[in-house]
Order: sequence, then C-alpha cells, then structure tokens
Amino acid sequence: MANNAFGIDLGTNNIKIYSRSDDSILVEKNMIAIENKNTLFAYGDSAFEMYEKAPSNIHITYPLSSGVIADIKNMETLVRYFIFDLQKGNGKPADFYIAVPTDVTEVEKRAFYDLIKDSNVKARKIMVVEKAVADGLGMEIDVKNSQGVLVVNVGYETTEISILSLGGIVLSRLIKTGGLKFDEAIRAAIRKEFSLIIGGKTSEMVKISLNELEKEERGAVVYGRDIVTGLPVEREIPTRLVEECLEEHFNTIVDNVKVILERTPPELAADIYRHGIYLTGGASQISHLAERLATGTGLRVNVSENPLTSVCLGLAKIIKDDNYKSVAYAIEGMSR
Repeated sequence: MANNAFGIDLGTNNIKIYSRSDDSILVEKNMIAIENKNTLFAYGDSAFEMYEKAPSNIHITYPLSSGVIADIKNMETLVRYFIFDLQKGNGKPADFYIAVPTDVTEVEKRAFYDLIKDSNVKARKIMVVEKAVADGLGMEIDVKNSQGVLVVNVGYETTEISILSLGGIVLSRLIKTGGLKFDEAIRAAIRKEFSLIIGGKTSEMVKISLNELEKEERGAVVYGRDIVTGLPVEREIPTRLVEECLEEHFNTIVDNVKVILERTPPELAADIYRHGIYLTGGASQISHLAERLATGTGLRVNVSENPLTSVCLGLAKIIKDDNYKSVAYAIEGMSR
C-alpha cells in the first residue's frame, strides 16, 4: 500500500484531511482571505480569525456552500496549500480519497473530482467515497454487511440522512438545515428579545457552550451593538431563550428522519429499530438534539465520539484496510 495517501472531507465550515504518512487528521476552517481580488492573504483558521473584522479590500469567504463547491478556484487554492502544508513542502505524487454527499447531482460530484485533479497536488489516483458510508466506517459500523444502518450527519449548512446496507446507500436525503441555521436562529432571538445585534462568531460560541452553561445554570454573556443607542453593550442571555429558538430546526431534522423511515423497506427498518440512529457531524453536539431525535422517533440515538472527524476516520479505514477498498470508486469516464 502506497504510504502517500490522503482522505479529504470538504465541509462547508471545516476542511478535514487525513494523511496516511503520519496517520493524522488536520482540521481547519474552510475559509480563504483574498486581498485586492487576487492575492492570497490568509487561509484556514487564520482567515477565520479575521472574519467579520477585515477591511473592505480583504474579502473572506467559504468556497463551499450547502455541501457543494461554489467557488472552485479558491477551493483549489485551499486544497493545494493544505496538502503542501501536510507534505511539508515536498510535493510527492499521492492517492486521494474524497468524500462526497450522496444527494447531489452528477455534475456536483464530478466537481469534487475535478477539484483534486486541477489543484496541482500530483494526484496519482482519485477515488470517491459516499460521505455516509465513510461516516459509518468512522463510527466503527461494519457497513459491508446486510444490516440496515441509519446515519444522520448534521453539518454546518446541511443535514444528510442516509440508510446504509451492503456497503452502499439505500435511501438518502439532504436538507438545508445545520449549524448555520442554529446560529442564525440564536442571532434573531437575541435581536428580538434584547434589541441587540451580535456577530456570527458570537452566536456560534453561544451554541457551542450551551451544554456547559446549562450544567452550571448560568446564562451566556454576549457582546454586541444595541439597536436603540447604537453603542456596544454586554448582555447575559438566558439558556432557555436559546433552547426555544432552536426547537423549530430540531423539529425539521426529526420530521425528515421520519420521512426517510417511512420509505425504508421493512427488513431494514427492523435492523434500524434494533441498532438505533447514528448521529454525527460537527453541529450534532448541540445540546438537546440527540434527546429530541430520540423522543421524536422512539429510537435509541448513538452519538458519535468524534462527530467532526468521523468521515475522515472512515476514509482512513478505507486507505489502510484493503477489505474496505471496494466502497471507493472512480468517477466513470475519467482516467486514473
């Protein structure tokens, strides 16, 4: 097995890259800062540091939107720089395994392939893996046997609900609800209740710390701009308000899981009843989501231990274990 191989999970918010040579996973913000329209200023976490703070000549963007590539040129730049960082500058030919969402068009899938091909990363071969299959492997599920497995991956802009069996996907549904919608709901609730405008990073911090705040029975302290006076202020936000504003989005996810379950063949449904739902994805850690899913469906919810990197851990398994090589495929009509 070639030692030089990479597994790439392009998330809208975070890019995760598994490197075979040192058996590590790099997790960075999937962001790029461009100065004066054509000069790379920063990328990854350092670009995120500047987000919502940069002057007008520095444009900071996410090259991915709703799980698909929106800005291929900037995405190629990001992939190239991250791979060079991992290779420490010596660009040797490598194999690439890239995770793609199931419920996207063939053109959008091909864009993931073209992205690696055109990034100047010396790709020896490019293989595609369905994201949900990699998720299952990353959560230690044997996806190649005939049992039905329901995986719910809650990402930044999308939630992917998939039923796996025999190394493939039986049913899949991609909905545009995820961490970003949660953040927006928190911002809207704080604006309405406290006449306070807060930034995206602040609402994300409130969302992430919700679990901790509830345990300690204290509110979230936020800083923002008062709508009435226009001055910067500090406010303490009760956790109950945050919970209430997220309820609607939790219900959307639960309703879509039910839709998939209603369409599931009975034999697979029996397996899912026995094993429960597997919940993963960066935004799945939010407080109360797992409980809402359990009460809404009546099924046990298995929460991933590594929700952010479960896809990458699955890709690592495919790269290392020949037994799972068959779940990766090359896009038809393209040479290796």
